[in-house]
Amino acid sequence: MALTRKFLSGMGLTTEQVDAIIDEHSETVDSLKEQRDNYKSDAEKLKKVQSDYGNLKKQVEDGTGDAAEWKEKYEKEHKAFDDYKKNAEHKAQVETIKEAYTKLLKDSGVSDKFIPLIIKGTDFSTMKLNDNGDLDEVDKLTENIKSEYGGLVTTTGTEGAGVETPPSGGSGTKYSSRAEIFKIDDTAKRQEAIKNNPELFN
Repeated sequence: MALTRKFLSGMGLTTEQVDAIIDEHSETVDSLKEQRDNYKSDAEKLKKVQSDYGNLKKQVEDGTGDAAEWKEKYEKEHKAFDDYKKNAEHKAQVETIKEAYTKLLKDSGVSDKFIPLIIKGTDFSTMKLNDNGDLDEVDKLTENIKSEYGGLVTTTGTEGAGVETPPSGGSGTKYSSRAEIFKIDDTAKRQEAIKNNPELFN
């Protein structure tokens, strides 16, 4: 049964009471209508969200549309970051190896003036660090240093000939590149070539 003024008046209520009840009832009805409209609007939004989600999910699965574009962009940027990180880590590792090898050359008695030349001509890709962060296979590297650069070792009371002034009687042969020098098989001749061509290692 509808709540009307006639119905309320029939219950013996005064005009003021009827007006108060009608006003209160109207506010309640308006509030309920507003809630209903909001629920309806939310339901429509939910349908759209569900639809958009379904479309996006399908795009991801099919590898199409905006989802594919964003996925490709993410993967490209992620790879670029990984490459940068690996490159930075590799450079840091090479610098650590260089420092350790420089120290090993000094500990092996190689003259300080020849160490920069040796460092520039050394391939560090074959050297590694152990789990402690130290140079790996130190004994083997030390033997190689003695074998390859034994003639460059500083001896007490003996001053080696200057790089700019090759030892008398030497061939004094000039080379066009470091690679050409390092191809020399004979250790003594290779060391002599390094002494006579310092400009290639500057």
